[in-house]
Amino acid sequence: MPKKNEFVEYLLDLLADFGPVEAKAMFGGYGIYKQNRMFAIVIDDTLYLKTDEKTNAGFEARGLKPFTYQRNHREISLSYRQAPEEALEDSRAMRYWAEKAYAAALRASSKKRKKEG
Repeated sequence: MPKKNEFVEYLLDLLADFGPVEAKAMFGGYGIYKQNRMFAIVIDDTLYLKTDEKTNAGFEARGLKPFTYQRNHREISLSYRQAPEEALEDSRAMRYWAEKAYAAALRASSKKRKKEG
């Protein structure tokens, strides 16, 4: 298993009060999971939290940028936005934002099951 970087280890420590979480290497970064649901990604030492139609406006109002990448000369935006600075400095703030992200991940998972069923 690849060694996690210091920033990811720091995030896992900050998330300790949120419950058991784990980081898995993926696409040059890491996915952060709780109960097998990915609710955050870390790319280039930047934490992005899962958002949806219910939570996106709160992130957008604070000027938190979405995660984007280039594919076939097009910019692709995923439903993840930068974590606010205070979440990176305080475990209570991190828990607050992680709960929002995890709830969005659960809603997304529920929608997928409804489409499949």
